[in-house]
Amino acid sequence: MSSIRKGLLQFIFSGAYMKRWNDKLRPIDLCELDKQGHKMMVAWALYVLNSRGMSPEERRKLGLDIIEGGLMEYFYRLVITDIKPPVFYRIKENPAHYRQLTEWVLRQLAPRLQPVGPEFWGRLEERLLAPRPDSLATQILDASHQYASSWEFGLIKNLGVWDDEKQQIDEKFQDDLEQYRELLGIPDLLEGAESTLGHFAYLCGQLRFQTRWSQTPRIPETSVLGHLFTVAAYSYFCSIVVDASEAQRVNNFFSALFHDLPEVLTRDIISPVKQSVEPLGGLIREYEDSELERRVLCRLRDGGYPDIAERLSYFLGSEVGSEFVPTARRDDIVRQVSRKELNEKYTEDENDPKDGALIKVCDNLAAFVEAYTAVNNGISSSQLQQALWRIKQVYENTALSENLHIGALLADFD
Repeated sequence: MSSIRKGLLQFIFSGAYMKRWNDKLRPIDLCELDKQGHKMMVAWALYVLNSRGMSPEERRKLGLDIIEGGLMEYFYRLVITDIKPPVFYRIKENPAHYRQLTEWVLRQLAPRLQPVGPEFWGRLEERLLAPRPDSLATQILDASHQYASSWEFGLIKNLGVWDDEKQQIDEKFQDDLEQYRELLGIPDLLEGAESTLGHFAYLCGQLRFQTRWSQTPRIPETSVLGHLFTVAAYSYFCSIVVDASEAQRVNNFFSALFHDLPEVLTRDIISPVKQSVEPLGGLIREYEDSELERRVLCRLRDGGYPDIAERLSYFLGSEVGSEFVPTARRDDIVRQVSRKELNEKYTEDENDPKDGALIKVCDNLAAFVEAYTAVNNGISSSQLQQALWRIKQVYENTALSENLHIGALLADFD
């Protein structure tokens, strides 16, 4: 029986502790969780562009390969975090040593990921132990990794003029990204923010500057970008455990990954504020929708990316008024449906199923883990304690399926 345990939720979130560029002068903390979020956002854009002309089945398989490949690479990186890159690359050059390392990594991952189910665990073993495939999904992930790392490096490369490594690092990023120029979208990304796609990728990257719980001290602090990646990962594993269709798993992951995108245009206004003043939530939503249309969707359409604009609009629930309701297509019309209908009647690719209710649960799970971790690290406040209590109360009797009871999962944290 598939299940999700406390250890997996905490493991996914642990990338918030993993600092990047910690041997360089940097204006802000740069962490792995943020970089993974940016990487997967760029990977999604490249996925949309490079799946043009594919059949629905081919497109779905490519989406799954990108999502699982990205998550598996992230997990591997979390486990080997203490191994310096030069040492890791030397190990990789020796197949026998690399296999020994990978088998050790799998032993570390087993307690957290085997409960998700034998099918996912089998795919994880196969991907990590087998030679890395030269597939379209791998190319998209590698290009996205190079882009996100290069964008991040751009934040620090003009600091510390005495650092003679920086020019070499910058040139290597550009050379590595040039290798993927044949992928649709890469030439635009290489042009930077002047291009339509480059502007969109820059906008996504800005979410790392927006701090969650901005008026509440926490350790570790998290950004909206890192939060989005956490919610996306939680949504994917919850989708597996509730036995959602493959089409829904893809949509749930990417919808969760972008669900707070409008906040880069406004601010991360906390839920109690939105809910305490009755008209405020609607006004904020109206303003976010207006700015999203003007600054993102319209620009993408006019710049030659109508498919990216259409998918974003669907993920963000523009047609039904909320990103947090279950939706599907019937006769090419987007409809709000029940979760029961979604999982029984709308399971095909043509239905474009998305479980917004599941994503909302995962959004709150991520908030719970953020607050719980801060309290566990000795940073307590009334806001954090209230958040923990409120989320437990809301989901005390909530089950997404027979295998996934949210109240029981939260009780693991007692």
